[in-house]
Amino acid sequence: MDNRPIGFFDSGLGGLTCIPYLTAALPEERIIYFGDTARTPYGSKAVSTIKNFSMQIADFLVKNDVKMIVIACNTVSSICLEDLRGRFPHIPIVGVIDPAAERVAKSCGNENRIGIIGTKVTIRSEAYNRIINEMRPELEVYAAPCPALVPLIEEGIIKNDIMDMTIKYYLDDFILENRLDTLVLGCTHYPLIRDSIERLYPDLRIINPSEEIIHSIRKILEERDMLAEGSMFENVFYASDLSENFINMIEKIFASSPMKVNFENLDIIDIDSIKNI
Repeated sequence: MDNRPIGFFDSGLGGLTCIPYLTAALPEERIIYFGDTARTPYGSKAVSTIKNFSMQIADFLVKNDVKMIVIACNTVSSICLEDLRGRFPHIPIVGVIDPAAERVAKSCGNENRIGIIGTKVTIRSEAYNRIINEMRPELEVYAAPCPALVPLIEEGIIKNDIMDMTIKYYLDDFILENRLDTLVLGCTHYPLIRDSIERLYPDLRIINPSEEIIHSIRKILEERDMLAEGSMFENVFYASDLSENFINMIEKIFASSPMKVNFENLDIIDIDSIKNI
């Protein structure tokens, strides 16, 4: 048993989409979440910058005595996972890409044509393609960056014509030209527009890394006898900038979840304080 919290972090609010799945599967677990909303999006930044930001946040989580770190960000998972594991060898660290790639490899056949959408950095890394093809080299995998989606989601521009047009701009030709039947939401922000994607492309099967990562979390906690039991720790949510849109998205994500977030457990962290850890 280990009642310490699990640390989650993302470039912004997208990583929050993992939390309701965790609550449903592992209701005894408690979390510390950090969203780097002051410096989002990460997906168009230099790799060295993203690594620097990620190390700062991981240092902050470790200082707060988390028992595990979950990289709830595809961009960071694609380029920083091994660096973070090397820096903190005593703490299990999981990213969102491997579990989703494993799901594709196990559930898709030769007849399927798989698409990956994500940020520029995630797609450029070819992490999904590499992991899927290591397990199933015969699968046909295609990838496309969709850089405008995260800024729109962070601004709360979700269920409207602007988002629909942006989705169609990126996906119409991508799906048609590659004859896709399966789509991996290679960014934890994208589950927030899943309903729109499914409405526009009803024949697509969607694979959601925000959900798939929970299986890896459970497996590690069980294997290491680290599951929580009767924890008294209060969930804490940190952001590097608190905007009205961030609050609105929190309410949307947790609307049907038993876990509620309010101002009593939502704190703002000065970026300079993280840099100095």
